[in-house]
Amino acid sequence: GKTVHIVGLGFDADDPAIREGLARTRGGRGQRAHDMADGLAQVGIPGAYEGALKFAGNHDLISRTHFARFLVESGVCKETNEVFRKYLTEGKPGYVEHRWATLKDAVGWITQAGGVAVIAHPARYKFTANEEYALFTEFKNHGGQAVEVVTGSHTSAEYVTYAETAREFGLAASRGSDFHSPDESHTDLGTLPLLPGGLTPVWELLESRIQ
Repeated sequence: GKTVHIVGLGFDADDPAIREGLARTRGGRGQRAHDMADGLAQVGIPGAYEGALKFAGNHDLISRTHFARFLVESGVCKETNEVFRKYLTEGKPGYVEHRWATLKDAVGWITQAGGVAVIAHPARYKFTANEEYALFTEFKNHGGQAVEVVTGSHTSAEYVTYAETAREFGLAASRGSDFHSPDESHTDLGTLPLLPGGLTPVWELLESRIQ
């Protein structure tokens, strides 16, 4: 199956179940990072593990993004998108699959910890219509409550598409720039358009927790 990003908002970060679940998910990252570095070394890029660790700061949190930043810093590529395209996607020398949480587990951990689970940037997954319908149906059945409608990686037409999806499945809507840094993100903080009309903004579900 494909990897889907689930955002958790307003959850109790000290909840035992979510802490245990995240610890299990992160547990495989250290070995995965070493394997990624080995693959890059085989194509003439040494020192990638140490370089990525410098950006991550914690060996349990190293991700492909940290490797991408190192390859840009070291001059192998000009930007992180180029790194992913050439080295870090499936079939490329630095790609190593990671075992993520299931959709049921991810949504369950968030909701049981009092939070709101949100499907992030759904257009990026390139699902067929049937696959996408199955995703939203399963997400809703597991207790998911919102979808990212306006995001830095969606087109204006996709804003409309996922506004309709939110209405169809009775989901709240969110906005997110997917901003990582000035050099890596296409959309700056605070520059996205407003949500389309007729939607329930996700922050209304969080009003009791917003001080």
